[in-house]
Formats: sequence, structure tokens, C-alpha cells
Amino acid sequence: MNIQSFFKEVRSILEAKNYDALNNLDLPKPEYFNWVMDVFYELNVQQYPNEKALIWRYRDQEKQFSFKSIYESANQVLNFLRRNKIVKGDAIYTQLSLDPANWITTLAAIKGGFPLIPSAVSLLDTDIAYRFNKIFPKVIIADAANAPKIDAAEHLINKKIALKIIVDGDREGWYGMDVMEKESKDAEADNTKSDDDLYYFFTSGTTGLPKVVTHTHLTLPAGHLTTSAWLGLTQSDIHYNISAPGWAKFAYSSFFGPWNMGATILALQVDQFIAKEQLELIEHYGVTSFCAPPTVLRLMVQEDLKDYQFKFKQCLSAGEPLNPEIIEKWKQATGIVIRDGYGQTETTVLAGNMPGAFIKYGSMGKQSFMYNLIIADDEGNALPNLTEGNICVDMQRHRINGVFTGYYGEPERNKLVFKNQLYYTGDKAYRDEDGYIWFVGRDDDVIKASDFRIGPFEVESILIEHNSVVEAAVVASPHTIRGNAVKAFIILQKDVMVNKALAEELFAFCDTRLAVYKIPRIIEFVESLPKTISGKIRRVELRANEAVTKHKQEQSANEYFHRKY
Repeated sequence: MNIQSFFKEVRSILEAKNYDALNNLDLPKPEYFNWVMDVFYELNVQQYPNEKALIWRYRDQEKQFSFKSIYESANQVLNFLRRNKIVKGDAIYTQLSLDPANWITTLAAIKGGFPLIPSAVSLLDTDIAYRFNKIFPKVIIADAANAPKIDAAEHLINKKIALKIIVDGDREGWYGMDVMEKESKDAEADNTKSDDDLYYFFTSGTTGLPKVVTHTHLTLPAGHLTTSAWLGLTQSDIHYNISAPGWAKFAYSSFFGPWNMGATILALQVDQFIAKEQLELIEHYGVTSFCAPPTVLRLMVQEDLKDYQFKFKQCLSAGEPLNPEIIEKWKQATGIVIRDGYGQTETTVLAGNMPGAFIKYGSMGKQSFMYNLIIADDEGNALPNLTEGNICVDMQRHRINGVFTGYYGEPERNKLVFKNQLYYTGDKAYRDEDGYIWFVGRDDDVIKASDFRIGPFEVESILIEHNSVVEAAVVASPHTIRGNAVKAFIILQKDVMVNKALAEELFAFCDTRLAVYKIPRIIEFVESLPKTISGKIRRVELRANEAVTKHKQEQSANEYFHRKY
């Protein structure tokens, strides 16, 4: 079975809703693979040229792209890049709001063999400079709001990007998207190998600055067939996923997941999230498949959902645990049970509750069809059912999967996660007798707040730059709407008085040095921090205390200082 036949077979099985048959599929690894040509063109553009690929809306503007038209736009971008001496292997850094350019430029990059570095719009110039120092791109594609930060980052590292493209306006030293309309709508694809690098995702860790997750032309596009299966999509679906560009979840559910199946993607760009407006547009566009982080769903259920006539077939959530009350409220109003799934930036959907399958509430479902998950000890031994251990992926199998190839430029870190012929996810879980996997917790301290991943080290490093701070520890604190808030425990210099003014000064200090989603929302001044014998902060102990005291009120001694979201 070749790669196209494999994708066709998965489509056929999902259209027939015969999900168990997925487990019988196997695909020998191809030497060459270009998803745009082998899948998007052959199975979407050729088969459904005039069907809607993307519906984009912002305020009163709406644009619709057929599979043929968006493919031709991508060819124009590719031709422009090549005319400006961009060649296979040259990296493209993108920093875009939810603009159609996200989809067009991604198609062009894959077809041309240009690795992508997607980045969040909330990053500051210092964040961008850090990324440029790790991997210096040849091309920048950004919107008007982010272009000045790109220019500032160039200045910080004293390097110049070869080609800069702005998607919504004019700026000195930048090309506008309109110049590409003169290019040919036909373009040759590069002969990309399966193992060629395709994506560099910067993702937060607990003991250092962001690390770089490397995916290939095969691991992410083909691996996301597991996402397509979990979403339960068919070619006739309109899929809406709430996720910002720059994060792996966008590639999951706003790109490869739906377009692997030829489904229509809905993109609703907003300046501010308003649950009522979102629900009205979901109803208006007849969304059949909806995926959102728990934070969004918690806000949506505060509206009267029974006022809407939804066309949902599937509703999904991922990113953090979803409390049962929300699942029940959603089911009562829509008749649909929200299914959750489990994956990482380093992988695709590893496990999930599949469409139509029996759901054990609280479980993250069973392993996905392209993976063999093992609950193992630190030595790589498989553990018995109901025994807590490491969630690992068996890397001995010849079947392809969506596991990344490693952290860019970090051989020692790679040795820690790829060992015993397994990939160690860094998460803990156990498996029951029926094959359902039950999440226990992170093996590290990454904070998940409002579907963002935040490395505590980044925040702590900024806090200790303040003259009054001796030491800082940052953890997640339970939050009703956002799942978690960023909380900082701070030890002050001697003779520095604890007061609200100092807390506000620290909040302001972080405002100018951290992206918005990383800024602490709660500060607690303490005299000491729990530590291991070797001197490492025991964030796990701080987190546990937060879980126990989450309803605790502010103390009369002003130990706690809060900033509202």
C-alpha cells in the first residue's frame, strides 16, 4: 500500500464509521512524501476542486476559498519565494493572527520544502530574538501588528532577514501579499523526503527556555490521521477549532486534521472572545464538528445554549482536563457528549475517546490506531494494568506514527526522552483492564492556563531580575474559568516590606518583559520554598498546596495579591 492508498483507505473507513478497522492498517515508510501533492492535491483539489476548503470571517468581512483557489494562491506564494532565491531547506518564520495567509503560506512551504517556525502573536521582541538565535529563518511572514516586533528582534541580534512579507498593509523593507498576485498559479513541487524537517515548534519546558520540537514531512501530516480519526470528520463536515496560529493545536485541528479528510475549515478571527457571538456564528455557518479548549467551553455554558439550533455531529476538547459538570451541561443543551483526547506538541493524538465508543468519564480513552502506547517504568518495563507509570510510545514498531524526531540541537535531552526503545512523553497514567488510559499528571511542571503552555523557568527568570526579589517559584493555581492561573511565590531581599504597592510594581515589571499569557496573576510572598536535597524547588509540593487551598480567601496580613484577568 502506498501513501496515497493509505490516506484513501483511512478516509473510506472514517466515512463508513468503521473505526475498529483502523487498527488493521499498516504503512511502510515511504522514502519521499509531500503532503500537498500526495494528499491535498490528489485527494482534495483533484476530487473536489470547487468544494469549500476554508471559510474565513473577521468582523463584517468574509472570504471563502475552494480547494482549487487556495491551492493556486499557495502556488503564487511559492513562485514568489523561489523568485526571491528561497530554496528547499530555508526556514520560514510566521507570526500571524487568524488570517487566511496561515493556510496559504503553509501549503506553499510544504510544497516547496521550506521548514516552518510558527509563532504566537503574543510573543515580544525578546522572545522572537531568542528564537532567531536558535534557528535563524530566511523568510518572515507576519501581520502589521507583529512586523515592528520582528524588526526590533533583528536589531537585538544584529542580523537581517533575507525576505520579509507583510500580509495586511505596507511597511518599509517588507513585501505585501498583493505582489504575489502577479505570479503564475502553477508551480512544481520539491521532491521532499519523508525525513526532511518540516516544522520547528518552540514549546515551553520547566527547567529552561523554550525547546524546539522537530517534525518531518511525514510525522506531522501523516501522524495527524489520528487527529482526523479522533475528530470523526468526513468530507462533508464543517469543522471549527478554536486555536490561535503558532501553537501545535492549530496544526492538529485547524489544518491537517480536517484537510486530511477534505472537510471545510471555519476560521473566525476576533479581536476579543465573546461567547454569545461565537455561538451565533457557529449556528450561522452550520458547524458540524467543534473543538475547543475547556476554558472556552466553560464560558460558553454560561450562555443559554438551548436558544441555538446547532448542527453538531461531534464536539471535542483537548489541552487540559474538562470538569464533568461542563460535559453534562453541554450534553443537556446540545445532545452531544464532549469527547476528549490526548496528544502533545511532540506527537499527534496519542489517545482519545473515539466517535461512538463507550466513554468512561475521567478517562482519556484508548490508544490511537497509529500508536502502541505502553505504561512503563523508568527502565522501560511494561507495567501491569492499574499501575501508575510513564506514558510511552513503542518506537520498535515499523508502523509509522506522529512522534517527532527530537529536540533541535539538544542531544542530551533527546537521550532522556528516547530510551529503552520508547519515547517517554513526560506524563504519568495507568491503564485499566478494558484498555482505557487514566491521566495522573505531568512529570514536569509546565503550566497550562487558558490552553497556553507556560514554562515556569521563563517567568521566574524575569522575576528575579527585580532588585527586591531573591528567589521565585512559579506554579499553576486552579482558576474557575481558565483552568489555571500563573502564581508566583516570591522570597524578598532583607528589609523589603511586603505590601500591595510592591506587588503592583512586580506585576508592572513583568508587563514589559513577558508575553501577556505568561504574566503572574497571583503573587504570594513567602520566607522559604520547599526544595529537594540537591536544592531544586519542589514545585509539585507548591501545586499540591494550591489544589487544597484554592478556595482560600486573601489573608489579613496581605500575603496574597491578585491581578484580575
